[in-house]
Amino acid sequence: TREKTKEMAELGARVADSPKSVASGSEVVISMILGDRALEDVSLGPEGILQGAGPGLIYIDMSTVSAVASARVAETAEEKGVTYLRAPVIGSVVHAETAALGVLASGSKEVFDRCKDIFAAMSKTSHYLGPKEEGRIMKLVLNMQVGIIAAMIGEALTFGEAGGVNWNQMIDIMANSIVSTPMIQFKAQYLKDRNFIPAFTVSQMIKDFDLVLDTGKATNAPMPIASVVRQLLGIMKAQGKGDIDFWQMVTLLEELGGLKKGY
Repeated sequence: TREKTKEMAELGARVADSPKSVASGSEVVISMILGDRALEDVSLGPEGILQGAGPGLIYIDMSTVSAVASARVAETAEEKGVTYLRAPVIGSVVHAETAALGVLASGSKEVFDRCKDIFAAMSKTSHYLGPKEEGRIMKLVLNMQVGIIAAMIGEALTFGEAGGVNWNQMIDIMANSIVSTPMIQFKAQYLKDRNFIPAFTVSQMIKDFDLVLDTGKATNAPMPIASVVRQLLGIMKAQGKGDIDFWQMVTLLEELGGLKKGY
């Protein structure tokens, strides 16, 4: 919406009337939006990027979407002589604010190399994964891991809490033991403080897990653990908690274990 452009306009950016008009006056266009339908509207719609694009435009989409929707955009881009890079990112709000995201790109390797300075302005690392939809798949791999880790930590903490182990001590030991991961270390203080300020919501994670499970079905990949995590997220959504941070799976599991009332 136009409301979201106000801060950028105040910083000196020029606001266009549509994605089409952005593309008509640009050499490189970047989009980062929520979901397949939004990608198709912004790129393929009557006022979309590819309607205003001329041959030679570089179009970088950084959304988390399905490989199927992305491939449809790639086909139209090729017909119009536009180079289309898929470049979803990994990281949270704090990583975006500090230009520490990770870029997972696929498409033209030559154009990826040309765009490294663009990626460097917002990311700490950038990876080239292949010529087609590999970047999309890798983003889903990582988001699946994040959701599973949150559920695993929640289950482990609930198990320890039910057995009488001190909450903060558990987290310290988990974060500094041989089974620690950077994710556990990053989240340790948040978990101690029970700081669940929304950085990525339940509804957003449901969208990503649905993409994961649909992709797994299409590729015949077994998805037993991801299926269970999707059910936990679904419980939270059914309880009216779609807009809270998905890491509150931790407190959902405490509630299911009779250790908390409400969350």
